[in-house]
Amino acid sequence: MRIIFAGTPEFACEALARLHDAGFEIVLVLTQPDRPAGRGMKLQASAVKRWVQGQPAPITLAQPRSLRLDGKYPEDAAAARAAIAVVRADVMVVAAYGLILPQWVLDAPRLGCLNIHASLLPRWRGAAPIHRAIEAGDQETGVTIMQMDAGLDTGAMLLVQGLGISPNDNTESLHDKLADLGGRLIVEALQLAAGGQLQAVPQPLEGITYAHKIEKREALLDLTQSAATLERRIRAFNPFPGAAAVLAGDTIKFWRAAVLAGVARPADAQAGQVLAAGPEGVDICTLDAVLRVSRLQKAGGKALGAADFLRGFEIRPGMVFNQISPAP
Repeated sequence: MRIIFAGTPEFACEALARLHDAGFEIVLVLTQPDRPAGRGMKLQASAVKRWVQGQPAPITLAQPRSLRLDGKYPEDAAAARAAIAVVRADVMVVAAYGLILPQWVLDAPRLGCLNIHASLLPRWRGAAPIHRAIEAGDQETGVTIMQMDAGLDTGAMLLVQGLGISPNDNTESLHDKLADLGGRLIVEALQLAAGGQLQAVPQPLEGITYAHKIEKREALLDLTQSAATLERRIRAFNPFPGAAAVLAGDTIKFWRAAVLAGVARPADAQAGQVLAAGPEGVDICTLDAVLRVSRLQKAGGKALGAADFLRGFEIRPGMVFNQISPAP
């Protein structure tokens, strides 16, 4: 089976490597253009591009800025259309590619385009299904292999497999589990497709939710929320954008936290108030309980356990974390 693969980050790399190892013929790879990143803002290749460049046998790679023939970069789209036409692919596999596929792309391969989506559709359609599942407190997520159509993750389901969300999972750990599951599931889907055994099932009309893109502004925590909500947000925003609050003008990121079971919230304390600070963590009053933050990071520093962090940054009981951004 001749495959075009379209993907950009590490999540996509796992599927691409699994397809390659399973013996499928990768005739073309599409990935996002190099982007400036890091402190020096130097151009960085995507994870998928780096994987392609590391293979002993050459694989054709294209990095169009757009696939819309009537869009801002019609020359890129026209070149991509020519590249797709010449390889005569049976199917396109899409995993976190980052560009909208117009109808001409969806129609180009013989079997259309299959998407590896990191949720149990129709729950968490959209850009950030892993983050939003943790943030919402879902106990299960999974991977859906979907036949792509013109809608936003609205296509028919081809294969679905669930995966439990551990109370300790953050976005990074759950991402890795789902990337592994997605890689295994897409290989199975294409093996079934090769034998004409893949069955398409329309998505249910009930239970639709949207996983909107994570914005940096969401990093600042509202400490008037419940402790459980805050704990989930800290896990959901690890590693990006990193949950944070402001203390005495300094932005402090929270990387690990737990709700203290059996510890009552003092009636006279305000939300965000520090109740204790020690080697085990910084205890903060919330709407309904006490949240212990055990891994923290100050601006320009490293993420540290509470004991090490407090040796270099003073936090005293009675101080109050808030959402007020520090002065520039």
